[in-house]
Amino acid sequence: MTEIFQHTYANGLVLLAEPVPGAQSLAMSLLTPAAVAYEPTGKQGLAALLAEMVERGAGERDAKQHSDALDHLGIHRSSGAGVQRYRLGATMIGSKLPEALPLLIDMIRKPRLEAAALDPSKDLALQALDALDDEPQEKVFVELRKRHNPAPFGRSSLGVRQDIESLTLEDVKTFWQRTHVPQGSVIAFAGRFDWEQLKDLVENQLGDWKGSVAEPKVEAEPARGYLHENAETTQVHIGLAYDAVPEPDEHSIFYKAMSAVLSGGMSGRLFTEVREKRGLCYAVSASYSGTRDRGMIIGYSGTTAPRAQETLDVFTHELRRVSEGVAPDEFERAIVGMKSRLVMQGESTGARAAAIASDQFVYGRPRSLSELAEKVDSITLEKLNAFVKANPAGPMTIVTVGPNALELKG
Repeated sequence: MTEIFQHTYANGLVLLAEPVPGAQSLAMSLLTPAAVAYEPTGKQGLAALLAEMVERGAGERDAKQHSDALDHLGIHRSSGAGVQRYRLGATMIGSKLPEALPLLIDMIRKPRLEAAALDPSKDLALQALDALDDEPQEKVFVELRKRHNPAPFGRSSLGVRQDIESLTLEDVKTFWQRTHVPQGSVIAFAGRFDWEQLKDLVENQLGDWKGSVAEPKVEAEPARGYLHENAETTQVHIGLAYDAVPEPDEHSIFYKAMSAVLSGGMSGRLFTEVREKRGLCYAVSASYSGTRDRGMIIGYSGTTAPRAQETLDVFTHELRRVSEGVAPDEFERAIVGMKSRLVMQGESTGARAAAIASDQFVYGRPRSLSELAEKVDSITLEKLNAFVKANPAGPMTIVTVGPNALELKG
């Protein structure tokens, strides 16, 4: 069983590192509170704007110089603002870390945030909002999360047009100073490394980092219910959600297993009942989505206008019918799928770095692959059936995008 190394610095920053046997690469995942839920009222879109601007030069290097320096070291990186945490990810050859880490940390601690970068970054943010009209599936999920979750936890990282248009450079700098702080931040590595060297490298770059920010609180209860967005199209997009337990709850694993029964590929119950048997839609799925404080089952189906009402009826019926029980073959397929995903995650240094960083935020500690596998092994058909019977689908939030509103039944 692989040990996950842990260290907490005096400023509150948590360092995690998991060796991946045989790997030559090293992946990093850094989480900070510079996220959507921390945006001030009236400034939605600020987290995404900051995430874009930190890519446009850091430290002594302008955007091109900084990008060239990272490319020269062969570093693959990604970044983005989520609802509760901003993430900076990078993957490299392990021996390149001493050169790579200062460049990456400059993005967090020394972004240039130049005035010339503000308008181009705002233009990109507004273009992303405009693109929603051409991506109705994404629009459904944006509206669904906003309608089902309490504010500010239902916000979209895309922001709000009038807020983005009014944002200033001072807003961006203030948000950066307030939220890119060590308290509540996690930096995680997975792959090939020397633990003592890694601790020292992170200490040198982040040991004198200072600051903290209060965790966001619920500001308003969600609207929920049904929302229809009219669109002149022959397609209809259906999104739905209902409450489940938060990720750290011991029963979240049963929601994941139930989701695997419903939506685990072409043999999943939803695909079979809604698409294959009845030919109602071209896409249908459901999954468990959990955070530290809340959880939900979230579903989607894409269909045509003439079949939309029946699609919604059968879709919701199947979500409720699973409480009647899971068959042995469905159970076996679901468990095999869950274990396969764990194996694939274990072979990716990037996936493991991101997973243990997320675990630290959600659970307050990292979880090893062996612990995750044991959790899956603990599920039995009898336990799962007892769970789904005791926890039927609750009231659903439903969002549709298409030419006509649908009727809710049951």
